[in-house]
Amino acid sequence: MRFCMISIFYPPYSFGGDAIYLHRLCTQLVAAGHEVDVIHCADSFHMFTRKVDAEAFPPRPGITVHKLESGVGVLSPLLSHQTGLPVLTRRKIAAILASKKFDVVHYHNVSLFGPGVLAIDPPHPAVRLYTAHEHWLVCPMNVLWKNNDRACDRPTCVSCTIRSGRPPQWWRYTNMLERAARHVDLFLTPSQSCRENHRNRGFAREMSVLPYFLPEPAPEVAGDATIPPPRPYFLFVGRLEKIKGVQEILHHFRGDGDYDLVIVGGGMYEDQLREQAKGMSRVRFTGWLNLDEIASYYRHSLAVVVPSITYETFGIVVIEAFAWKKPVIVHDLGALPELVEESGAGFVYHTQGELRGHLDRLAGDRGLSRELGERGFSAFQEKWSPEPHLRLYHEYIRSVQERKFGAGPTPD
Repeated sequence: MRFCMISIFYPPYSFGGDAIYLHRLCTQLVAAGHEVDVIHCADSFHMFTRKVDAEAFPPRPGITVHKLESGVGVLSPLLSHQTGLPVLTRRKIAAILASKKFDVVHYHNVSLFGPGVLAIDPPHPAVRLYTAHEHWLVCPMNVLWKNNDRACDRPTCVSCTIRSGRPPQWWRYTNMLERAARHVDLFLTPSQSCRENHRNRGFAREMSVLPYFLPEPAPEVAGDATIPPPRPYFLFVGRLEKIKGVQEILHHFRGDGDYDLVIVGGGMYEDQLREQAKGMSRVRFTGWLNLDEIASYYRHSLAVVVPSITYETFGIVVIEAFAWKKPVIVHDLGALPELVEESGAGFVYHTQGELRGHLDRLAGDRGLSRELGERGFSAFQEKWSPEPHLRLYHEYIRSVQERKFGAGPTPD
């Protein structure tokens, strides 16, 4: 089959897990014999940074990448943000959709194209999917983070966007999104939690769950590229932003103790976290690391802590921990508890006292840590590795083909 993926971000012009997921999905589809085109917006990426690490994501045979650049820089995504329409990219997107007979058109993060991109009809019959990687369909801040301060308890969107330093999107108070959504055959979401959040906040279309996946760790990164810290440690991996919650757990590593915290990653909140952790000898920041180095830190950790304080739509770091046979300790919010419940490979905490109890328990019982890690790895293979993901993905495609066309090509 021929797939066309539409997303504002695609590696190396990307941030966060949704674009990495898309890259992995495209790679797996090509390996299975399909053809993939990707449309992404470099102008949107350059709103945040000009730094592009092209060597980290070399071109892959079988994936044709269409990089959109308007010639007017960030004006293009700003116009889309305010109007809800792909004002300066519509013609190029339409031409790419007309260039081949695509069997599947799959929308991902289209926030800076606007909902109008969903209404660009391909000239040939196609299955049209949309994956809600974030909460953009129901939240102008994308991540249900209220007033740039806390997880959203109830919508007050106009005041929230203003307090968060963004201009309101007045198209959200029309029926533009509802009309555009009619062009999509099936909406997908990575978790039950994400689906419920959309339903509870007024998104009327039915959504089906398609969890994320990871390739199994390759033998060449199974070794130790990095010498791990000499003391037992818990691990945090991710972007250093306030919503990730690292600031909420640092006090557990103040003073003397039998275990440390290693923080892998970087981001806009890194300076504040380093200042907060000043003088804490049990807290270590590594900055961004490559795959080999991160693998080594996973392998030698006691467990992975995921303290996010907003509604994660999935939890890639959780299944990364499972892939490396490590248990997790997650905050009781969003999709994170689902992954622990489905795997039985970790602990969920609601209070800081519960978190401290879980840390002490795993640090004091290495056998329990190994047992939970093995349980997580079994669940990873069964639920979150490439084969089950692609099987379910193709099942969804076939169901739409049968409903829409009566028949269609049968994927491998």
